Order: sequence, then structure tokens, then C-alpha cells
Amino acid sequence: MMPNDIELTPSVMPEDGPGWIIDAARPVTVRAQRWRAGEVGRTAHAHPRGQLVWAEEGILRVHSCGAHWLAPTSHAVWIPGEVFHAVVMETDVSTCFIYIDPSVTDLRGRHCEVLYMTPLMRQLLLRFRALGLSGNRDRLSRLSGVIIDELAFLPTAPLSLPAGSDPRLVRVTGRLLERPDDHANLEELARFAGAGTRTLERLFRRETGLSFSEWRNRLRLMEAVNHLSHGKSSVEIASLLGYRSASAFVAAFRRNFGVPPQSYLKDGSSEPA
Repeated sequence: MMPNDIELTPSVMPEDGPGWIIDAARPVTVRAQRWRAGEVGRTAHAHPRGQLVWAEEGILRVHSCGAHWLAPTSHAVWIPGEVFHAVVMETDVSTCFIYIDPSVTDLRGRHCEVLYMTPLMRQLLLRFRALGLSGNRDRLSRLSGVIIDELAFLPTAPLSLPAGSDPRLVRVTGRLLERPDDHANLEELARFAGAGTRTLERLFRRETGLSFSEWRNRLRLMEAVNHLSHGKSSVEIASLLGYRSASAFVAAFRRNFGVPPQSYLKDGSSEPA
């Protein structure tokens, strides 16, 4: 289930920690920490350094700019510098937060995105973290360049969900975020929101860039990735998310991600079909 009660109002945060270090001689810094399910890393905040948020173990979500991003261990979320965000732990999580100095320009653009963590990138980050404990600055400097180069070319993944801001739309998306298996049709949800059916459909297209059916399908598929990370089968996921059958779920998943569900966390770099 997606938490939808996170305080995302930008707040003034103390300028401490690796995200606020401005030092071109240290282009990459890292922080590792364990969290309990449901914990929030911080209320909405921004820092000068760009940040790659990776769960070495567990699943996390990033909330920013009216959207949600899901990251199982196979993926990470890139957050550009000065972008307000909050990180929420979906499960017990062992995190690795990687911060990139502003002197590294034109790395990935100015928007958050989910990236597939290649085996090389995982090993680079684990090695960088281990070397940081020894304080070997020369090796850290060389490794930083390789990390930055690999980060620039990590493949993207369709694991984002725009939320919108209109109160009528937010009421509907909040209900569906709370219950992705909700079977209510557009007409019922429009009555729930206090809006006409056509108005609600227009709100979805205008504020999320997706039709209502596209938005709900993406929500269910993001939740499917969540369940896959917990080891659930296609039959279990189809039942949990309201698909007519396991085959219907598998077909929908393959259309969006280009691979069958049970292969996705292994082949997460595949482009959607």
C-alpha cells in the first residue's frame, strides 16, 4: 500500500549532512542507514547535491513534485539538486544515499526518475562505501569518476506515478493509492470526488498526463513490482490487485515492461514494449 499521508510541504532543514557539502574535490559522498518500515527519511527538503537513493535491501518510495517513485532493490531514484522530496520506507530498508556535487553538471537533467541499478553500479557503490571507512582519498577520487560515468548512463524504468493537485483529483488518487485493488469505475469515483465524469477524466489528463484507466493501470503495475519484490507469485498478485486472472495480469505487465513479471527484477533494464 502506498502511504499518502506524508507531509510534503517544503520545510527549512538544517544544512548538515553529505547533501549540503559543496566540494568539487569530493564529487561523490555517501551515507548508509537502516530504517524501519513506514519511517520517513526527512520531511520534504532539498539540498545542493543531487542524490541517488538506493535500497540495498527492502523497498522505498520517493515523493516529490506531486508524484511518487517506487524503488525495489533492483532500482534507484535519481533526485536532482535543489528538488524538494521525501523518502518513505515501504519495508525495513538498508539504504545507500549517494550525493553528487553541483560541480558535476548535465548529469541526468532536472527531473526525478527511476533508474535500473546495473550490477556494475551496485558493486561500485558498495566498494565506494567500504573505501570510505578506510579514508583512502586517492582511490575514492578515482572511483568517483567511474560512479559518475556509470550514473549518467543507467537505464530509466517506468515506475513513476504523477498525482496532480486539484482537490477533486487528489481525493480520487488518495483513495486509489490506499486501495490499488479498488474496482470502482470512473462514474463512481466522480461521484465520490464531487465532480462530473468528464471533468474527472479531464483532470487526470491535464494534471497527470494520463487517462484515468492509464493512471490506474500504472498504479497497479507499480504495486505489482512491490509484490514481486516480496516474492509473491503472479497468481497472488493478480488476486491482490483485482485482475481477472493471472494471465491477464501477466499480459498487462509484459505490455508495459517488456518482460514477464517473474523476470522483471532480474532484467529490469529492459525497455517497456
